[in-house]
Amino acid sequence: MPPKILVIVGPTASGKTRLAVELAHEWNGEVVSADSMQVYRRMDIGTAKPTAEEMDGIPHHMIDVADPGEDFSAARYVEMASACVDEILARGKLPIVAGGTGLYIDSLLSGRTFAAFSPDSPLRGELEAELARLGGAAMLAQLAQVDPDRPGPGGVPLHRQDHLPARPGDPGPPPPL
Repeated sequence: MPPKILVIVGPTASGKTRLAVELAHEWNGEVVSADSMQVYRRMDIGTAKPTAEEMDGIPHHMIDVADPGEDFSAARYVEMASACVDEILARGKLPIVAGGTGLYIDSLLSGRTFAAFSPDSPLRGELEAELARLGGAAMLAQLAQVDPDRPGPGGVPLHRQDHLPARPGDPGPPPPL
């Protein structure tokens, strides 16, 4: 039988932490936060990080594990949170994953893996230079040749980071800083 993990999900301020702490007391558990903002140190305002009083003696994991300037991805979350879950199980306790970041929760539970990412990779630099030289429309045309099912200007709206207007008349992405 696979190990049991309790997961509590919901929107901000819906009582996930309070419920997680109550259940941790009742079922000998520890809380693993699944909140994409609570991972950051010194970002206490607006992130609803639990106070020591709210934690009520229950260990909480995946809070204050990264500096705001660090790259923190779902892949890194899964790596770190998986280790927390394994350690909690090894102590004979119940891991209680609580939060509202669906990608983190889904990836942790499904064992999803992610490709390695390097923001300074040579390929990324080449593609950004090509984007600057050709523009978004030309790069999208190249993509359409390789992947004709990719949405275009007349199809499903593109994300602002695709460097094209999302809808006709939309000014497109803001200029780079």
